[in-house]
Amino acid sequence: MCWDQWFPEGARLTALQGANIIFYPTAIGWHPDEKAEFGKAQHDAWRTIQRSHAIANGVFVAVVNRVGHEFGDIRGNRAQGKGLEFWGESFLSDPFGRVIAEASHDKEEILIGRCDLRQLEDVRRNWPFLRDRRIDSYSEICQRFLD
Repeated sequence: MCWDQWFPEGARLTALQGANIIFYPTAIGWHPDEKAEFGKAQHDAWRTIQRSHAIANGVFVAVVNRVGHEFGDIRGNRAQGKGLEFWGESFLSDPFGRVIAEASHDKEEILIGRCDLRQLEDVRRNWPFLRDRRIDSYSEICQRFLD
């Protein structure tokens, strides 16, 4: 859910378990005091990480995000009381990271995109990222910090 979308391990484990499409329900947006300075970079990072999950794992990725502005106190937010402006723009990415369907940023919509699952076998054969993993070198990933 939401925060998990930023970490590669969840997408990888899900793909290794046989997923063809990964869905990320999301409630992400800008803090009003940060939007001007960081908004474009934050939004770009969010889209990039989702598309990266699709590429690295040979799957479709469907990202569903809220729209609108929610007011209220958000703990730990220096924009306390100003709420969040959700950026919407739900989208569907193919295994090459191409956005094949995208919703608007300011209204609720039903987004429909076509996922041709026959494409996955060809993509995974030509870009064998799951097969070519160096699992013998990954034991340290199970540690929080490395010495």
